[in-house]
Amino acid sequence: MVTVNTINEERLFRMLSKSSETGAIPGNGLRRLALSDQDQEMRNIYKEWCEEAGLKLRIDDLGNMYARREGKNNLPPVVVGSHLDTQPAGGRFDGILGVLLALEVVQTLNDNGIETERPLEIVNFTNEEGVRFEPPMLGSGGIAGVFDQAYVYSRKDADGFSFLEELERIGYKGEEGNRLGDFHSFLELHIEQGPILEGEDKQIGVVEGVQGISWLEVTLKGEADHAGPTPMHLRKDALMAAAEIMNQLEKDIATTDITVTVGKISVSPNSVNCVPGEVHFTVDIRSANDKLRKQAFEGTKHTIRRVSEDREVRVEMTELWETEKIDFDSSITEVIENRATELGYSSKRMLSGAGHDAKYVNNLGPTAMIFVPSVNGKSHVPSELTLDRDIVSGANTLYHTVLTLSNE
Repeated sequence: MVTVNTINEERLFRMLSKSSETGAIPGNGLRRLALSDQDQEMRNIYKEWCEEAGLKLRIDDLGNMYARREGKNNLPPVVVGSHLDTQPAGGRFDGILGVLLALEVVQTLNDNGIETERPLEIVNFTNEEGVRFEPPMLGSGGIAGVFDQAYVYSRKDADGFSFLEELERIGYKGEEGNRLGDFHSFLELHIEQGPILEGEDKQIGVVEGVQGISWLEVTLKGEADHAGPTPMHLRKDALMAAAEIMNQLEKDIATTDITVTVGKISVSPNSVNCVPGEVHFTVDIRSANDKLRKQAFEGTKHTIRRVSEDREVRVEMTELWETEKIDFDSSITEVIENRATELGYSSKRMLSGAGHDAKYVNNLGPTAMIFVPSVNGKSHVPSELTLDRDIVSGANTLYHTVLTLSNE
């Protein structure tokens, strides 16, 4: 069992505490939207920490931040990281753990005077959440060739501000030449955001891949009328149509192998005494089986068209986003599993139910992820929690995995 060179818990939790103050909202949550003032503040704090650790910082044209520790040899680096932005009412750990634990890994190497064969780089990706600027993972997707620069720069938030405008405003627009180059391996530590590890009493999730995701945007247009004089049989109620669609999707599409979520909805006129004339909502479909997911996506569109026709409302659908199921590098997952076992931590091989920056970085080179448990499976909410002991287990597993990979 490994007993030496473990991380400095006091320092790690001091960094997490400071992060938890930056963009804090009631209920122990965070609101740190990408390229906001709060994101700028956290980036500045993180930049100072990296400099104090002796790391050389560079920023690319998408605002991705890279902090480099040189190795003995000029070899492709081991890269570790995640994101520092949050949901509008998000938690203190989603993405943040992956960046700050990576920094703690480097600081622990410094403490022990360890010089690795390969350089190490820590990365903070821009706009992973995709809340302010849709779609998600613009920073990692941009460097991976999923999105071109013009597309990323043109994304606008609800107030009409573009990604480029806000990137320049907060002072984090760097050079395209600073993007991630060739690398030996990429690791992302993340909270599970689900209940499996806690339910099975496992300390470490060895993530073998990420399931496929499809997003659909739907607008139903009926007729807005007065709630009193308009009889039920003459109504073209867009919200009732939406409700029937959602009910049918849960009954007909969702299975043990497919999840269907309507996570965003708006109603117009949105008045207590008006028949809803227009409804806008999104549909999120996920599965580890791409064939099933695509069948479910087509089935969803069929259900929407059928119900809309039956209820005499017009429908508009836009396919927002699709990503295929991906597999991570088996040699890296084996290293993660072995290091966890040597440290005395229980582990489980699993797929990620959520999208992560690692999904796109996987397009560029060998990639894998480490999960730590989420209490009650909660994430994207202020009550999101990962216990201190599980954070430490994850940090030590990450540290020894990095130590192995950086000396290959």
